[in-house]
Amino acid sequence: MGRSAVGTLHADTVRRLRDGMARGVLSFPLTSFHDDGTLDPDGFRAHVAAQIATGPGAVFPACGTGEFFSLDEDEYRQVVTVAVEEAGGRLPVVAGVGYGWAQAARFARIAQEAGADALLVLPHYLVAAPQDGLVGQLEQLAARTSLPLIAYQRGQVAFGAGAFRRVAAIPGVIGLKDGHSDLDRLQRLTLAAPEDFLFFNGAATAEIQARAYATVGVPAYSSAVHAFAPEIADAFFAALRDGDDGTVVKLLRDFYVPLVELRDRVPGYAVSLVKAAARLRGRPVGPVRAPLTDPTAADLAELRQLLTTGLDLVGAAL
Repeated sequence: MGRSAVGTLHADTVRRLRDGMARGVLSFPLTSFHDDGTLDPDGFRAHVAAQIATGPGAVFPACGTGEFFSLDEDEYRQVVTVAVEEAGGRLPVVAGVGYGWAQAARFARIAQEAGADALLVLPHYLVAAPQDGLVGQLEQLAARTSLPLIAYQRGQVAFGAGAFRRVAAIPGVIGLKDGHSDLDRLQRLTLAAPEDFLFFNGAATAEIQARAYATVGVPAYSSAVHAFAPEIADAFFAALRDGDDGTVVKLLRDFYVPLVELRDRVPGYAVSLVKAAARLRGRPVGPVRAPLTDPTAADLAELRQLLTTGLDLVGAAL
């Protein structure tokens, strides 16, 4: 199956994702756990429903923010099923898969049975690999699922231009999410991509670099902030889209940059702070699972003040 046939096969998914990317941020919901660490499907359903009600461009359950790495296969099935049910076909559902290709294929089958529209292929487990191996990982997975794939380059996964051309030619691969923020490399990849290929800004706290990514043709981004403060995330997205530089700069200076500074204090806070902020707003998401840890009391107090400031900036309240 050549690239043109793949484009036809997945044209509706690509169109829906592209339309969603133009309309709003991409939602990466948190996975809800009870205090004892067990999965809380009802809490997750309430959280996803609230996320979807704010009108994101797409929903990505069981990805990095959703602690995919801590879910077993049964929990994963429940999480993706709930997300699909709550989306109800109104927006695309892109489920995370990962580890080696053999295990990723198992998760892919579960996601397909649950009704997901596409898959985000998280970086493989542990080992560094050459370019041929990175391409081979996606080839093996693509051969074992009919769902379209979005590759995620981050950590030990980084494609050179030659390998990327091979990735973009794999039947079923429709996009690339970038978490490296190497804009020189990313510009080369966008110029080498097929016309219908999708690109996503997947930098941690992506709003910080959203303007820079847009200059190389990648305006769409995932927003962890949307998981706890969609009012802030949506205000930033609208300001960026409308060229309201004053609002963009104010939100960056007074909310996003201090949030990143707090996030960078402790490994894993990129997820832990997001969950803690959601709990501060009464969202039923529960704690993080080990090896992540919840914020200290001092950091939680600072997060509360920062969240209050951010919400004040957009006319909302804690």
